[in-house]
Amino acid sequence: MTSALSGIRILTIAANVPGPVAAARLRDLGARVAKIEPPSGDLLAYAAPRWYAELHENIEVLRLDLKHEAERATLHVRLAESDVLVTSSRPAALARLGLAWSDLHALYPRLVQVAIVGRASPHADDAGHDLTYQAAAGLLTPPQMPRALLADLAGAERAVSAVLALLFARERHGEANYAEVSLEEGARAFAAPLRAGLTTPGGVLGGGSPHYACYRASDGWVALGNVEAHFQQRLARELELDGAVDRKRLAALFLTRSATEWEAWGAQRGLPIVAVATPW
Repeated sequence: MTSALSGIRILTIAANVPGPVAAARLRDLGARVAKIEPPSGDLLAYAAPRWYAELHENIEVLRLDLKHEAERATLHVRLAESDVLVTSSRPAALARLGLAWSDLHALYPRLVQVAIVGRASPHADDAGHDLTYQAAAGLLTPPQMPRALLADLAGAERAVSAVLALLFARERHGEANYAEVSLEEGARAFAAPLRAGLTTPGGVLGGGSPHYACYRASDGWVALGNVEAHFQQRLARELELDGAVDRKRLAALFLTRSATEWEAWGAQRGLPIVAVATPW
């Protein structure tokens, strides 16, 4: 079967996390992806070399200093043969390099651009990072640091969606266009369950239900995801529990086996019980 983006050429100058994650997703959809990095490389390669290598597999990487006119000429050769440009620099920085959307569209009328920014325009030149966007969205519990880069990853997925939408619109209407993807808005979208009260402390998915919670096992922890009534009824039946199933009774039962034993037990009975993994 032909991949969805077979024959599409993506050029990205987006570094750090959102750009490379988006580029890898576009690669996996069949696009041919090339990336231009500064002479010093992408910081992600130094901070997380194994992840960087995974994200850049089968992606052509070129090192260019875009502050030099001769090396910008190489960029323009690539732009002329590309369908999509993905950026993550501030708009003011792109404009100084002659890479503002108005300039690019005049030169390459079939090129579409997705600009990953921290905050939506007119604040797209403001400084920020995943941590600050999560903080603004209410997703932090200080002093703990976030376990995942939610704003960056949400932004990457939104960038992929924007690329697909722009390409679809170009094929339908014959016009190339520009889209801006805000990491701050991605974090705010991920915070929607919190704002709705689902994951607040005591919320139905925030610890308020004994059927959707974590329990200590004999050698670790298990996560129980029995939201639906049929799961709750099946668990009570399999554990031979009469009457109300409360947190205290479940806590005592989960202590009787190891986490992996409970996971296997749940899998055999079609119940959503898994051992809590350590990611490192």
